[in-house]
Amino acid sequence: MRPDKGRRPTLDTIALEVGVSRATVSNAYNRPDQLSAQLRERIIATAKRLGYAGPDPTARSLATQRTGAVAFLLGQGLSSAFSDPALSIMLDSLAATVDSGDRALLLLPGVADLGPRPASVARAQSDVVVAYSLPDGAPALDAVRERKLPLVVVDQPALPDIARVEVDDVAGAELAARHIGALGHRHIGILGFSLSPDTRYGPVDRDRVRTARFRVTRDRVAGYLSELAGFGIGPQEVPVWEARCGDQQLGREGARWLMSREPRPTALLCMSDELALGAIRAAGELGLSVPGDLSVIGFDDTPGAAWADPPLTTIRQDLVEKGRRTGELALRLLDGARPGPPSTIPVELVVRGSTAPPS
Repeated sequence: MRPDKGRRPTLDTIALEVGVSRATVSNAYNRPDQLSAQLRERIIATAKRLGYAGPDPTARSLATQRTGAVAFLLGQGLSSAFSDPALSIMLDSLAATVDSGDRALLLLPGVADLGPRPASVARAQSDVVVAYSLPDGAPALDAVRERKLPLVVVDQPALPDIARVEVDDVAGAELAARHIGALGHRHIGILGFSLSPDTRYGPVDRDRVRTARFRVTRDRVAGYLSELAGFGIGPQEVPVWEARCGDQQLGREGARWLMSREPRPTALLCMSDELALGAIRAAGELGLSVPGDLSVIGFDDTPGAAWADPPLTTIRQDLVEKGRRTGELALRLLDGARPGPPSTIPVELVVRGSTAPPS
């Protein structure tokens, strides 16, 4: 019997045409290692000739109870997120790790720095969730918990019994402050990330630092201040400006404010390379040279750090390794592994031309 050309082709249609079982055709798509290369090629060629596009993903997910998707929860909207080179590098590595041919990334953008809406998380078709840099108490994480989905947190927040991939933020901040202090700088400003998810940006006081809901910002400020104290610099002597997001424009704006303080800082500790590059731009607009009048140090070591003029001194984290570890951890959770202790990415100081002793 020949297939009816008036009907939409199915697995049975292809099986009948090739002269194999329905299960063999299914294996050609879902378990190709079970077939010889020649047989699989013949099945796929026949399916293409008959207009068969492949198994219905909805039917497949019902049969396997797996959607094949990894939900990635962003703290911010897509435009803000993808202007961040550090996130782009990490996400590319994560995608390469989880992409086995039957999995895909589902991106859920955040709203007002709180992460995605809980309703979006509740209806997302996914097998495992990766949450990237969300604040303490993010409602999106409650929605993940209610669905009992495996969860990997990247950077923040720190949750008990939840898998996490993080950077040693305190150690990285201490390295940066130690480098600046050892060069002889005593008038120093901090250009940081958001402290809480209220879209506020600008100068901050100690109460706002104390009640911060973003762990990374809180830990880096703590690392900066604790190390500077060893050089006799008290926290009240270190002005802090928070950026709503880590882009160059806000780095420029924050640096201009910091440089208007008296005494004027001779060095800026920046929580990302993008903020630091914005600070270098602001220095040029103010007629100041880097590092002659102002030393600037970043965090991340994204490609733009080495290309800057002058090349940027920064704290390096391995962003590719961060994405790989996150993807591998998500896959292990899908296989039933326990979360285990946090996986910590080490940091190192990379000295380039943007820092020098004060003039």
